[in-house]
Amino acid sequence: MPQAAAEIPRRLSHLNLSFLTNRRLQRILSLAGHDLVPGLPRPGDGVVVWGASPTAWRGERVAARKGVPLVRLEDAFLRSIRPGRTGEPPLGLFVDPLGVHFDPAAPSLIEHVLTTDPLDNSNILARSKAAIARIRAFDLSKYNNHDPDLPPPHPGYVLIVDQVAGDASVRASGATQATFDDMLAAAAATYPQAPILIKTHPETARGLRPGHYGPQHAQGRIRLITEAHSPWALLDGAIAVYTVSSQLGFEAILAGHRPQVWGQPFYAGWGLTADRTPPPRRGRKLTPAQLFAGAMILAPVWYDPCRDRLCSLEEVLDQLEAEVRAFRQDRRGHVAAGMRAWKRGRLNAFFGQVKPLVFRDDPAQAAALAAGTGRGLLVWAGKEPPGLAAPALRVEDGFLRSRGLGADLIPPLSLVTDDLGIYYDPTRPSRLERLLLAPLPPGGRDRAERLLTRLTALNLTKYNLGGAAPDLPDGHRILVPGQVEDDASIRLGADQVRTNLALLEAARAAHPQAVILYKPHPDVEAGLRPGAVPEAAARTHADAVLARADMAALLPLVDEVWTMTSLTGFEALLRGKPVTTLGAPFYAGWGLTRDLGSIPARRLRREDGSLQPRPDLIHLVHAALIAYPRYWDPVSRRPCPPEVALDRLADSALPGPGPGNRLLAKLQGRFARHARLWRE
Repeated sequence: MPQAAAEIPRRLSHLNLSFLTNRRLQRILSLAGHDLVPGLPRPGDGVVVWGASPTAWRGERVAARKGVPLVRLEDAFLRSIRPGRTGEPPLGLFVDPLGVHFDPAAPSLIEHVLTTDPLDNSNILARSKAAIARIRAFDLSKYNNHDPDLPPPHPGYVLIVDQVAGDASVRASGATQATFDDMLAAAAATYPQAPILIKTHPETARGLRPGHYGPQHAQGRIRLITEAHSPWALLDGAIAVYTVSSQLGFEAILAGHRPQVWGQPFYAGWGLTADRTPPPRRGRKLTPAQLFAGAMILAPVWYDPCRDRLCSLEEVLDQLEAEVRAFRQDRRGHVAAGMRAWKRGRLNAFFGQVKPLVFRDDPAQAAALAAGTGRGLLVWAGKEPPGLAAPALRVEDGFLRSRGLGADLIPPLSLVTDDLGIYYDPTRPSRLERLLLAPLPPGGRDRAERLLTRLTALNLTKYNLGGAAPDLPDGHRILVPGQVEDDASIRLGADQVRTNLALLEAARAAHPQAVILYKPHPDVEAGLRPGAVPEAAARTHADAVLARADMAALLPLVDEVWTMTSLTGFEALLRGKPVTTLGAPFYAGWGLTRDLGSIPARRLRREDGSLQPRPDLIHLVHAALIAYPRYWDPVSRRPCPPEVALDRLADSALPGPGPGNRLLAKLQGRFARHARLWRE
């Protein structure tokens, strides 16, 4: 933390009633070591105000009269999905004892950092460059309720950025309506042939507050852009950017522009902008990475809302990516089909935070309702009817699911959504396959490596049942995980070996001297699903049958795994174990496994016959555990990144199923056993 921030008093008094109800603000300050108290300051206290808000004058007068430090708060530059006026709390704050970043009248904390810090730390600069690339790749900004599906304007235009009339940053720059008029006239004169697009402020577009430009300015080649376009898409198509003091000017620098700046925002005066009125005191020449380091890494205080602690910028990016992905996928709402009753509460938590889900049992009815209301269609992957014509997101459990079985009605922490197919069906492409064939996003490799290191250190698997490993015979141990034999992954992805007994026979035939360890599937052991191997046959081909053994305890003790399509093969790969597949699971066909089953040709060659790229293990980890699933945190009750899911799975305090779910699980088990006896 910069030295200036360390001089902030511990107790901060305030005269704002809104501070009393703002729990996020109170919590961030508390974690940063400050007590927020109402009333007049005592000796040794400070006074805190919100930026240059209309009520800030009260705190300013009290601080001056009492002779105590004045501290200003402002949102950091990656804030939330929606603007603060909606009530959504921020992910970070500037706690500034010097000034406020948009007012050049006095140095601010950001200016202090940019002026005094050497900004030559190679680690911080590398973090800056990686974070800039990541923010652009994931289309993140201060607010993130823009529509990424909107086609951008045809490139080659001049972008003029409007701001709200009377905004504090506009006033602090000494700008007026005449300033905005002059800026537009200068852009039109400098670029006499180019289209000019005026980006209307979102609050102006929604009729909340007026801007400086209106329909009277939209003449000839000048037009207003009121739609919720991505800031980065607009910047990518611009040949020049004009702004008074908008944050979009900062993002323009990160996008490679040298914006024309008619005010005096924090990013002006460092050699990265063309300044109409250069700010006093500034003259140092900075790179975009140095500017970003000061404004986004060194100056702000960042907050992790899931783990309730201060955190790094990278962890905020993890969290914001998860929340933005959920918002963008769910913003129009969904109709959900084929969802069992006990799953609906968790499904609504995952997908219904913007608009509650509408459930229909019949997929055809659900598709018709979705089409008629503009909602998306969610279908549980195993319940999708043949030939479903409507576009749909197929839903399934993720690969880091829970601490306990789905058969026991334990709700999941992760779900995958697939608009192309589903990961366990090799007969058609899936979104997971596309992710494996696409380049990793910026920062993806480092993040996946960290995730894999932590996952294996915690020894986590899909279900995390717990328990000690049994005594195992000595020798070359081959683990053969049993599967549910009517599982879709076997029906669709195993063309020769399709039963647990046949799998055991194949493993023994290939390794007559090895120690074969057979682990029945928990649902089969419970009598819920087919796939039981007669005891005599199991003993014939296996040296040990590991009933009710914990997979996490077993995997470190075995030398390799033979499987049809079980997720155990993936979990073995994560631990560096050789894996032989006799089907076509999602992790087969990429050069990471020994494949004895039929692999889809598209995983091996492109349509033109050339070889597909070979993703390595880290790429597989990123695709399967970061990019493909969505995670939901049952503690904070919000979307979360996989790193938080690891924490929850490793934490014994993870909320468990309620008594209703436990009763349903018992009834389900009894019904399934009676049904099987009846069939037999």
